Amino acid sequence: MDDAGRSRWRARLLTTLIAIGAIHAASPSPASAQDRTQKTLVAIPPNRDEDVKFYPADGKIVEGIEALGRMNTEAGLVLWLAGNQFFAMDEVVGAFQRRHPGTSVGLITLPPGLILSAIEAHGWRYGGKDFPGVPDVYASVNLGHLKELKRTGQMTSYAIYMHNELQIMVAKGNPKNIKGIDDLARADVRTSMPNPVNEGIMQFYARKVLERHGIWRTISGGEECVSCQSTERNWITAVHHRETPERIRDGKSDAGVVWKTEVLRALRENIAVDAVELPPADSLRDEVSYAVGALTDARHGENAADYVAFLATPAAQDAYAKFGFVKATSAELTLKPIE
Repeated sequence: MDDAGRSRWRARLLTTLIAIGAIHAASPSPASAQDRTQKTLVAIPPNRDEDVKFYPADGKIVEGIEALGRMNTEAGLVLWLAGNQFFAMDEVVGAFQRRHPGTSVGLITLPPGLILSAIEAHGWRYGGKDFPGVPDVYASVNLGHLKELKRTGQMTSYAIYMHNELQIMVAKGNPKNIKGIDDLARADVRTSMPNPVNEGIMQFYARKVLERHGIWRTISGGEECVSCQSTERNWITAVHHRETPERIRDGKSDAGVVWKTEVLRALRENIAVDAVELPPADSLRDEVSYAVGALTDARHGENAADYVAFLATPAAQDAYAKFGFVKATSAELTLKPIE
């Protein structure tokens, strides 16, 4: 090799080494990558095993950390759904699996705003472990969440698949004689309320009712928080459909705004509560809708499409109605573009 050839070779080698060094400098070490994952993955609130399930094809349901691990590796369909339908999902998923035998299903039922954050972060952290991933199907109590996914190119179509309404949950026999929304601001009433940060029931529905009655600030104390004592008389939950009936049962709260279906679920479990029914203007029974869609990059796209189509069948609608949900109309169940 002559001097000119050696010079060209050295120049190419130097360029290559510089490029390799740049790549190495830009690539995080395993530790720093792990640190970043731990910071960005969304934390599932503690002790929520019942909200994390894996339904294998053999029918033996598992919960919690084992369910999260198995749904990432074994599931043929992953559902992340607004949490207040958790008590209906054994029935709903069972009906789906009977129509699609051999399909294992992973399920997370948490506040829809929290789920949306986990989709953006690409996964969860629970019990000190990381579980990266995204769902095949997402459902919320408000179409606005799905529009966020449309904006980022992650979802294009949706259907409305059921309805619900607001009620006030009170202790058995209604000892505080609560008759409506205004009574929640009384000095002798301790309340438990869904958080306004990521619980759809408060984000989109209950808050505007409380604001219309002029008692939102009295209830919230101006706090926008999760799991906090916003005033001496009000607790703001992380997962209201678990906490509010428990707080009323344990004598920590006198009343709380919940979905009608959650009162029915508490009664089925013999929790000592009653319901105060609200007029349509406060129950929002003509407004509350559940929206569902498959993610555009779903790992199990065919099964995701099958599941969304299944929700329009009598089997799915009957399964939800069994737990107090109101069936959607055929027009609502028709898949349509997210505008």
